[in-house]
Amino acid sequence: MAKKLSKAAAATQKTSQDDGEGLQGKARQLKDYFDQSLVEMKKVTWPTRKETIATSAAVVVLVLVMALFLGLVDLGLAKAIEAILS
Repeated sequence: MAKKLSKAAAATQKTSQDDGEGLQGKARQLKDYFDQSLVEMKKVTWPTRKETIATSAAVVVLVLVMALFLGLVDLGLAKAIEAILS
């Protein structure tokens, strides 16, 4: 008795058969990969220009605040070590 294969199982079986076909199988796999990538890229919700600018500005501000904080901590620790060693 032959069992009916689900679409996923059939696709898996087809892919495993393509592996054995050498260069043609690899070319077909590459084409399938790009076809599936295109489908997935169409599903992406891209941010608007306004959202991109807002999040970029937030990142820049956070980096500046962290740089200032770490610079002050480094300066304080350097002064403390200098006072201890002298």
